[in-house]
Amino acid sequence: MRLGLRLFLGFFLVAGLSAFILLRVVLGEFKPSVREVMEDMMVDTANLVAALARDELAAMPPGGNLSGTRFAQRVRDYAERPVDARILSARKRSLDFRIYVTDATGRVVLDTSPTSAVGQDYSAWNDVARTLRGDYGARTTPERLTPYGNAGDLGNGKDPQGSPVMYVAAPVRVGDRTIGVVTVAKPAAAVQQIIFRAERRIWIAGLSLLAVSLAVGVAVTVWMIAAVRRLRRYAQEVQMGQRQVPPKVPGELGDLAHAMDAMRERLDGRERLEHMARALTHELKSPLAALRGAGELLQEELPGADRQRFAAQVVSQSERMTELVERLLALSTLELRRGPEHPRPVALVGAVDQVLALLGDRLAQQSLTVRWLRRDAVELQADAEMLALAISNLLTNAIDFAPSGSELTLQVGIESASGAHGTSAFFELRDHGPGVPAGAFAQLGERFFSTARPGSLRKGSGLGLAIVRQIAGLHRGELRFEPAEPGLRVRLAFPLFTAASQTSS
Repeated sequence: MRLGLRLFLGFFLVAGLSAFILLRVVLGEFKPSVREVMEDMMVDTANLVAALARDELAAMPPGGNLSGTRFAQRVRDYAERPVDARILSARKRSLDFRIYVTDATGRVVLDTSPTSAVGQDYSAWNDVARTLRGDYGARTTPERLTPYGNAGDLGNGKDPQGSPVMYVAAPVRVGDRTIGVVTVAKPAAAVQQIIFRAERRIWIAGLSLLAVSLAVGVAVTVWMIAAVRRLRRYAQEVQMGQRQVPPKVPGELGDLAHAMDAMRERLDGRERLEHMARALTHELKSPLAALRGAGELLQEELPGADRQRFAAQVVSQSERMTELVERLLALSTLELRRGPEHPRPVALVGAVDQVLALLGDRLAQQSLTVRWLRRDAVELQADAEMLALAISNLLTNAIDFAPSGSELTLQVGIESASGAHGTSAFFELRDHGPGVPAGAFAQLGERFFSTARPGSLRKGSGLGLAIVRQIAGLHRGELRFEPAEPGLRVRLAFPLFTAASQTSS
């Protein structure tokens, strides 16, 4: 299972279970809480009605009832009183209390229900029996028919589902003597619509919260996966040998990216050092052997001409070793960078002209002529010193291989680049030398790979083209070689839109 799916499923389970448990707790506590509030209000109401009924119940003759009393009329007026009250989102159109009064024996002496229970014995009902014993009397009884007046929204008193009815009683006292009981009854269905609306709102709010949580989970997962993929892409590019800046990701992932970069730097540095030491040792063997041989001969008595020849050989080999070390140091410095150190707009033709001016003596020494085939005014973002070093190495390499009296052809222009690079600026150089064997093209630009100079078995260090390739890579460009028959054609290309965005290491 992929990491993104695992993160999302984990977040979904946590958010879903949390929302489910929260909804269950809220909804589980909501109904009992509403009924507790309703019962609390009914206790107040029952005690109020009991206080109002005291005098007339005390004056009632034994075996009588309260049907014709002033109290009974007021209670009846309450039951028949029209009401239309909007309570927040609910609308109340009926008064739902049923009130009945019993005497000290539990006999009903007043009842507001349409099916009056006056004269019936309620002494066995918990509300009456407990109150007469001095306890708190209350009960809840499911009833098919609502035993009170107009039920309004309940369907004219009909409750086909069977509504639980809450009964709360209060004693009617004269002094310390209980002379009767007043019971107030209210069906739970009277507040059921309020409960339904509240539950629906809770469900909507809970599901909305769950949806928002899942959306946040998706966003966090997408962000996390994007950061991880950037790290993975960076690791893959490093694995392929590309030098990239660590991706900018926040938090621990950013620390991981920098740790990976530091680890790669240490590993690369160690590998470069080992490779450089082996290569340098190999390359220095020939000039050191030549220096030793020339030095041993110079210790002996030699004719002046031989002494001059061996002394020149010492200088030549010393210069060769100096050039090798300098180029190797330059290549090592370039390999530690991730981009141009000081990028700025550079005119490509101007850079080529400056290098040609510096190499004018060598061109004249070999009687080489330079012919421009194309001189477009091209400007690119590049490090001027790096660009000049790359052009200088290409021209020096061409001068070394070009026959005396031959021609070097140059081009500077803009071409349509392959892939997503759009257009690129290029510098192209062609010599008329012996060229490169077909099997050697793949190795051109590698460290210490070189072919023999014309008319000699001596090879170069092979670092010049490696430096050029490294500079091209730092500018997101490329170095290409083509056979020219005769000679070799070299093209150095720089994508115009990427060089400006490079930064130094």
